[in-house]
Amino acid sequence: MLLTDNCPFGRRTLSSKEKLSFIAAIKCMQAKPAKTTFKFPGSVSRYDDYQALHISQTDYIHFDGLFLPWHRYMLYLFEGELRSTCGYSGTIPYWNWSLDASSGEANVLKSPIFDPVYGFGGNGPYIADISSFPDDWKTIVDIPGRQGGGCITDGPFKDRQIPMGPANHTEYTPHCLRRDISPWLITQTANSSVLYWALQATSHWDLDHRIEGLSLAVSGMTLHAAGHLGVGGMIGDMANMYSSPGDPLFYLHHSMLDHVWDTWQRKKWPARKTDIGGPDTMWAYPYNYFGDIPYSNVTLQTPLNYGLIASTIKINDVMDTQGGQLCYTYA
Repeated sequence: MLLTDNCPFGRRTLSSKEKLSFIAAIKCMQAKPAKTTFKFPGSVSRYDDYQALHISQTDYIHFDGLFLPWHRYMLYLFEGELRSTCGYSGTIPYWNWSLDASSGEANVLKSPIFDPVYGFGGNGPYIADISSFPDDWKTIVDIPGRQGGGCITDGPFKDRQIPMGPANHTEYTPHCLRRDISPWLITQTANSSVLYWALQATSHWDLDHRIEGLSLAVSGMTLHAAGHLGVGGMIGDMANMYSSPGDPLFYLHHSMLDHVWDTWQRKKWPARKTDIGGPDTMWAYPYNYFGDIPYSNVTLQTPLNYGLIASTIKINDVMDTQGGQLCYTYA
């Protein structure tokens, strides 16, 4: 991909100094006062404002055609906030889980992403019996190979209290950051073969389905589940569809998903610059896991809502990472 002089670019590989700079910017956001507490009582910091945004919009921007464009602009807004609020000069890196997945199950936890100093810390202690956890903290399916569940014990966020969630509420409910990593699931759902298969999609509708998953069963999980359930397991924060941005790994995972979408677009540009599709309603076709649900197809004019964070825009505004509302690329 050609880089431009005017647009920053997201990268997988950073120097030690760059890694520490990004982590410092995240921690800076977590120390700045929130702006949306009047609506979301659990929002304590500016970082939390974005988690509250995600919680409030989840039922509109998952398992439908808005998924990729909505998250693309959320990343762009969050990155801009890191710069304007905390003086960060870099970009959100992406976690290329396909490389870690392809390295083998035994090596997943050795990934630089889980480094205790230059990464985001590793797993929580293993909790075998999770029956005492509230239902809305747990996934609806068993995650094979989960190895954690407890509060993370190392890394720059081990002492952080996430002030809201898990699940679909924004009250003040502080709790530690939990991870329940399943190296097995990551190797099964994020390896290079799954990534290649996703990139063979013939339309945006097809691509979205291949990324978000073919079913809610483990056998149907793909790239989106790889980061969320591979890291979150059954009771980790990343596993919760609503409140997953409480774990900073959310942003690196979704940056990779956006990279996948951009890569797919560039394979047949400019035709795919305007290729958009999928239902406008959560769980509608092809995600009709709970039966048929009426829907309309999303279009370039479908609105994307960002609540108190930013003005509503249209999908057409975020179809090109190097044009319209956006200005970035990947390397």
